[in-house]
Amino acid sequence: MTIPGIEMAYPLRWVEGRPRTASRKEALWRHEGRPMTLTVARKRLGTQIGAMTKPGQTFRVLDMVLSTNIRFTQSGARDQNVSRRDPDDPGVAFYFTLDKRPHVLACDRWSTVQDNIAAIAAHIEALRGQERWGVADLRQAFAGHVALPAPEQWWQVLGVKPGASRDEIQAAYRQLALKAHPDTGGSPQAMTRLNLARDAGLDALTNGET
Repeated sequence: MTIPGIEMAYPLRWVEGRPRTASRKEALWRHEGRPMTLTVARKRLGTQIGAMTKPGQTFRVLDMVLSTNIRFTQSGARDQNVSRRDPDDPGVAFYFTLDKRPHVLACDRWSTVQDNIAAIAAHIEALRGQERWGVADLRQAFAGHVALPAPEQWWQVLGVKPGASRDEIQAAYRQLALKAHPDTGGSPQAMTRLNLARDAGLDALTNGET
């Protein structure tokens, strides 16, 4: 099950400056009496995101990136070719823009990725309640979660598709390097950004992520 408009990002990009949970707990999240699954947790998140826009209004939540240590295929399914076991770090960071302002919700309190996604969905539902009850609008409710935009993905830096081939990655890198290199008017920072993106793209091909 995919969440429309939500990009799945691997590996986890935790929120800069936010402490990690030292001791995690088994979650109480359930679905029909059974432990939470990734499919249900992602569906719950998608439902809450969709409910943040009232009928007839322009969609308020955009640029959504759900960052975890689970790899997903481009179809939205878990990549079973990489690992079937849950990651040691189950943290989740959900980056998005609300009314054009960047926000992030992150959770690593629970022992599985799906439970942390379910926790974020429940948190959004609670914040939405403030608007329903007339206590605050969504901007006020989410004020404590304003953050930097979601981390760049390597294909965004290179201007290619996530499934780009090695030749496409190298060609895009060479083209962008003509402007990014310090000798041609660029800067060391721009070149480093480009180098990291190329390396990440090539590593993704090697590891079978695309």
